[in-house]
Amino acid sequence: MESIATAPGKTILFGEHSVVYDEPAVAGAVNKRAMVKVSSTPNDYITLKSYDLAFEAILNTREGTYKLIKGKPGIIRYILNALSKFHDHSPIDIELGLKVPIGSGLGSSAAVTVATIAALFDYHNVPFDKELLAKSAHGVELDVQGIASPLDTLVSTYGGLVYLSREKKIVRFENNLDVPFVIGYTAKYSNTGKMVRNVRHLKETYPEIIDPMIETMGRIANEGRIAILKNDVDKLADLMNFNQGLLDSLGVNTQELSRMIYIARKNGATASKITGSGGGGSMIALCPYNPDRVANAINRYDNTIKVKFSKEGVLLGEDTGLI
Repeated sequence: MESIATAPGKTILFGEHSVVYDEPAVAGAVNKRAMVKVSSTPNDYITLKSYDLAFEAILNTREGTYKLIKGKPGIIRYILNALSKFHDHSPIDIELGLKVPIGSGLGSSAAVTVATIAALFDYHNVPFDKELLAKSAHGVELDVQGIASPLDTLVSTYGGLVYLSREKKIVRFENNLDVPFVIGYTAKYSNTGKMVRNVRHLKETYPEIIDPMIETMGRIANEGRIAILKNDVDKLADLMNFNQGLLDSLGVNTQELSRMIYIARKNGATASKITGSGGGGSMIALCPYNPDRVANAINRYDNTIKVKFSKEGVLLGEDTGLI
């Protein structure tokens, strides 16, 4: 018996950190995905392998522990937590494929978590329910990270370019944002949980300063929604740059991210900002004129990928194109 699921990574246009405090956000699924395959096994234990990440482990879901055969643990914690909640502890083989750079701010943990739970649901004949899947995946991220926005898991589940309201309702954009973006990422990984905790500490220490900043980020997200609906790329650029200034003030920027942000602007990007939690990871540049020039300039020091917004969310079985 075998079940396969894939789920996309994401990029955030507006709402990093503020979404944790119930402010709105705008994000989109990208065409880089995680794949999880669950298979029955003659062994009497659970194995997890990933050729993309070069790791292998034996998992004990009853005790919530693992034995690392090779590689680094990292993403294993999300899979182990999902297994402890949605698997019956019976022996299985799990294969993970990942085309989303880990710690890059592109939602790798959410993509892996959503794909893992979807594959487990299918393996155990649980009816496919995206609302349940997104909620379950968010619960796993909360357990692992301590505090987590539902945005990543919602986008990975539903796909497309979406607006997340203060009431945590997803509104999908009917129009496509048909403009080139370049995503730059550093070799320095981001720790989402740590960044979220740092911002929370600032908010608790200086509420009279940080609270208005968080609220302003929410207003920027709302204005960003309007700009996308009107296909107003100039306004979108202004809002992205405003947003970056606030993220910088929250202390989530790094020398590497700042370098990429300003290199992008110097080479023709009309806007560039952190995407994701910061502290490493990724930035996103709006490049309506010369995306290749921006990408080449960033590549002198760091790495870039070109992504497209994807309408496809989580996929199962034959829909994945893998079986």
